Amino acid sequence: MVVVGAGAAGVQSAVALRERGYEGRVTLVGGEPHRPYDRPPLSKAVLRGLGRPQDVVFDVDFAGLDIELRTGVTALKLRARERQLVTSAGELPYDRLVIATGADAVRVPGDEGAYVLRTLDDAERLREVLEARREVVVIGAGWIGAEFATAAREAGCRVTVIEAGAGPLAGVLPGAVTAPMAGWYAQAGAELRTGVRVTGIEGGDGGARVSLADGSQVRADAVVVGVGARPATGWLAGSGIALGARGEVLADEWLRASVPGVYAVGDCVSFPSGRFGERLAVHHWDNALQGARAIAAHVVADMAGVAGGQAAPYDPVPYFWSEQFGRFVQYAGQHGAGDAVVRRGVPDGDGGWSVCWLRGDRVTAVLTVDRPRDLAQGKRLITAATAVDPALVADAAVALRAAARTAVGAGS
Repeated sequence: MVVVGAGAAGVQSAVALRERGYEGRVTLVGGEPHRPYDRPPLSKAVLRGLGRPQDVVFDVDFAGLDIELRTGVTALKLRARERQLVTSAGELPYDRLVIATGADAVRVPGDEGAYVLRTLDDAERLREVLEARREVVVIGAGWIGAEFATAAREAGCRVTVIEAGAGPLAGVLPGAVTAPMAGWYAQAGAELRTGVRVTGIEGGDGGARVSLADGSQVRADAVVVGVGARPATGWLAGSGIALGARGEVLADEWLRASVPGVYAVGDCVSFPSGRFGERLAVHHWDNALQGARAIAAHVVADMAGVAGGQAAPYDPVPYFWSEQFGRFVQYAGQHGAGDAVVRRGVPDGDGGWSVCWLRGDRVTAVLTVDRPRDLAQGKRLITAATAVDPALVADAAVALRAAARTAVGAGS
């Protein structure tokens, strides 16, 4: 077994195989020179000075688990017919392969001198920016952009956030849902400019000018680009593995790629969800953990000769969390464009607030701000596909679990 990618998805895949009793050889290949580490704390802790770089290293005894770890080794090409992985350190034969190479930060034209936040080295470089209390422009008001802006304001930097969409998290959540979040920036002392596109960046670290489509310019000591990520799968060109429009590996319900013996997990894959009726690509830590366990279960079952009969199809309820400007934001599920939006609580009122999405009388997703009980109870309703009373869902004074219809009520 060869696992390509030493982030959370790759590490957890290798560990889960051993936990499931896989006794064959396991080789874990990672492109970075560092010992494998966890990525979420980079923006949530390390960048904000709440943790040291060594604190994010995975607490895994690779030698004790008989996992051969090869760091600083980059995947270059896959010869699927020969079952050979071509790397910067030579060729690696495999019987089964797990693709866990994650995603790379999307860049914007002319941003060669700008920063991104994707790796431990990125976080270390950005710490220096924050410690200097510099004037920073952040391009993108998505999850990473908001978390970096939070850290920058806490460090005393002057922050301007440029977002091409109509508001924060544009393209991820409906504008009506995220509208209250726009006020968080001003409350924290950051300037948020929405509905304007970046047309160019001149200069770089030490002094830059960001040109906007409205003809204005914004000066910055440093520019941080946070406009999303794309699957790191360019090395799969010519391998025969089917890829989607964004370059993601198109896997089946057991996370198997389109060629025999190859699986994919984490940020680089999409898979069909029977629960939500669509193909999902989930770029979050929880998906990496659950997907790794699903692959290990299927591999071990397959080797036992049951062809996946003892391993359930992979169909999780996606989960994600973020800390923004002193608020704890969580999201679970997968909402659709036609789902009804039901609000619970008043934005920035006492006790937090939530939004639920309903498809008929079923909850498909829940977003919570400082309201963790709604998240936990909403996720259980989604997992069990429990019928709910929309009127009770909308009542913030009623526990979300109490919105479940009784057997009698459901039939009335």
